[in-house]
Amino acid sequence: MSNYYCLVTGLPDVALDDAKLSFSVADFKEECMPQLVKEDGELMQLFYLQYDNRNLLALMANAETEQLDERGCLSRENLLEIIQAVRQDDATPQNTPAYMKAYLQAVFADEELQVALPEDVLAAYYYEYAMKCGNAFFARWFQFNLNLNNILIALTARRFGFNASSYLVGNNEVAEALRTSGARDFGLSTELAYYDELARISEMTDPVEKEKRLDLLKWNWLEEETFFHYFSLERLFAFLLKLDIVERWSAIDKEKGGAIFRKLIDDLKNEVVVPAEYKL
Repeated sequence: MSNYYCLVTGLPDVALDDAKLSFSVADFKEECMPQLVKEDGELMQLFYLQYDNRNLLALMANAETEQLDERGCLSRENLLEIIQAVRQDDATPQNTPAYMKAYLQAVFADEELQVALPEDVLAAYYYEYAMKCGNAFFARWFQFNLNLNNILIALTARRFGFNASSYLVGNNEVAEALRTSGARDFGLSTELAYYDELARISEMTDPVEKEKRLDLLKWNWLEEETFFHYFSLERLFAFLLKLDIVERWSAIDKEKGGAIFRKLIDDLKNEVVVPAEYKL
């Protein structure tokens, strides 16, 4: 695993105008990704697959939809080819992510998966796939998100009276507890420090506030988990994840989003100490 002293310290200062952030997730992909060694670049691409997930769901709902997220790794034609191949039980294109094929196979076997909780179910497949990437930090992040999604699915299923088993993904301890436990907390409140907070979030009725609270939970996790990471790929990955959070919210509340973004840049630069051999 490489260290990226120059890349971390050279991240651009940003000036927020009224329209948009001056540095974005798309900019990171274009400007920073080419500076990563091949193996690290492949790991970082796991982040951008989330946009392919959104595009896949959009095309599943309407194959003619025009508003696709250009930050993804797969083209419209590629995604449509994958959908058609799985639907017809043909061989999928070579670059088909394994989790995407598994999700589509499950959907075509049980159409309710596409109707009930498509975003959560696809995300769970995606997180389980990413957990096998071979990098401990990346795997912990995706496992954390897998647990969040599975718990939210289980709590939603309980609230509306349907069986969550078909929608839960993975075979870790959390998934098994959600499938088998009859306890109010599925036996998880003493095992997961964030369970009680997540349960409270799941009960919120305002979707915007609910999403904010989920993002704050994720932000705090990243803060804790990257405390001892400085110039590593993990630091860049956490920066990209935080940037994604701020970028989404700045589109809704530009003043607050910009303030968070400037703090993100400042914190990143202030937390690192350049080794002596890199100083002029």
